[in-house]
Amino acid sequence: MNDKIIMENMLLLLKSTVEVYVHGSLESTNKIVHNALKSNLDEIIKMKDELYKKMTECGWYIVTNIDSKQIQKTLKKLQKN
Repeated sequence: MNDKIIMENMLLLLKSTVEVYVHGSLESTNKIVHNALKSNLDEIIKMKDELYKKMTECGWYIVTNIDSKQIQKTLKKLQKN
């Protein structure tokens, strides 16, 4: 397994973990538990951002800009549905 595959797997794991913390913090009724989950969520998001940055630096994650015409086209399509 090479570094790119390892980092892609880490990214998938972090994204899945974010979902768990979001749902947990939304559903928690205990303030202490809620705050702990939210704090951990913030840390996971920071880790994900750092991983994205590193992958981009290595050329393994390419960010492309979408022009506004394509965004408007997609919005109109969604509004019709």
